[in-house]
Amino acid sequence: MTITNQTGLRADKRRGLYARWRGLRMLAAVALLVGGALAGCTGEQFQKGYILPPGALEQIPIGASQDQVLIVMGTPSTVATLDGEVFYYISQRSERMVAFMNQKVVDQRVIAVYFDKNRRVRRLANYGLQDGKIFDSISRTTPTSGQEMSYLAPLFKLLSFN
Repeated sequence: MTITNQTGLRADKRRGLYARWRGLRMLAAVALLVGGALAGCTGEQFQKGYILPPGALEQIPIGASQDQVLIVMGTPSTVATLDGEVFYYISQRSERMVAFMNQKVVDQRVIAVYFDKNRRVRRLANYGLQDGKIFDSISRTTPTSGQEMSYLAPLFKLLSFN
């Protein structure tokens, strides 16, 4: 009788441990599922273009050479050669608060370094989002003058007697 009771107690303990273990596994699975769902909803930030090194603009005084600008700032995003040479460093930072949503432009910078004929820095300009206009350059549509007509408008014109 004692051996049977001890065996029964051991079996009860094993069943209790198994039930607790199964409960912990279920809790861990739920925590993983909720964590994964929340991770998909967190915001993201995107940096495109040139990343300005800290203190870089302070290292370029008026009158600095073009080579000095290239050493400090690196290769420009684009160069203009109209009325002297201008280096443009272009960057854009955008974010989306929730995954699968559209990005919103938070900051947009164009740093322009103007040179004179002797290739010396004449002027520095730091244009921000408030200085420009955001436009979609790849919309694949051409605006036209006039009015847009529906498919039924030509039919009504044919049927009208005026």
